[in-house]
Amino acid sequence: MGRSKLKRFAENLERENILQDDKPNFDKLKGNWNKAHFKNDLPLIVELGCGKGEYSVGLAERFPQNNFIGVDVKGDRLWVGSTEAIEKGIDTVAFLRAQIQQIDTFFDEDEVSEFWITFPDPRPKKRDIKRRLTSPRFLEMYKKLLKPEGIVNFKTDNTALFEYTLETLQERKDIKDLKFTFDLYNSDLQEYTFGIKTTFEKKYLEKGVEIKYMQFKFA
Repeated sequence: MGRSKLKRFAENLERENILQDDKPNFDKLKGNWNKAHFKNDLPLIVELGCGKGEYSVGLAERFPQNNFIGVDVKGDRLWVGSTEAIEKGIDTVAFLRAQIQQIDTFFDEDEVSEFWITFPDPRPKKRDIKRRLTSPRFLEMYKKLLKPEGIVNFKTDNTALFEYTLETLQERKDIKDLKFTFDLYNSDLQEYTFGIKTTFEKKYLEKGVEIKYMQFKFA
């Protein structure tokens, strides 16, 4: 492991806006985010697979009336988002270092107001279908954790994953208010993504890849 990573991991231990398994409140977060961490009653918006946290920080800048939590397992990536939030003086964004398949151990039923799924691993192999973040297994988890009328946003460059997600949603009877586009930046749905672009997204846009986006709720 490189020195820079080790340095970041050490700094993560001292940062209040990074929650991980060696922190005192780590096992007390479920159902208590506002009380145990944010010390306010604002709605919770969660970004899954947040990477360097561009969306979590970008949303927190634009919407100070909400709390934002970026979830990723890579501590060195979370350090980047954490640093940006600290430098900008934003205290309504936090970063959770955890496996996404375990988020139901960190959030309670009806605790989350909105999910953002931003450029997840497409998991193209058939044996990995259950690991896709828009598979039925994960959708059931989101439905359980979301408040009534809670929103799911999904953004990807991967056409196959996007088509799989659409098919999965259309097979269900509990999906409503579905909006989607295969070409976000030539669509009126841009207003729902607030002009925020991840580093990954910018690279694909430069290559001419169309960005796909959808938003939906559970009935």
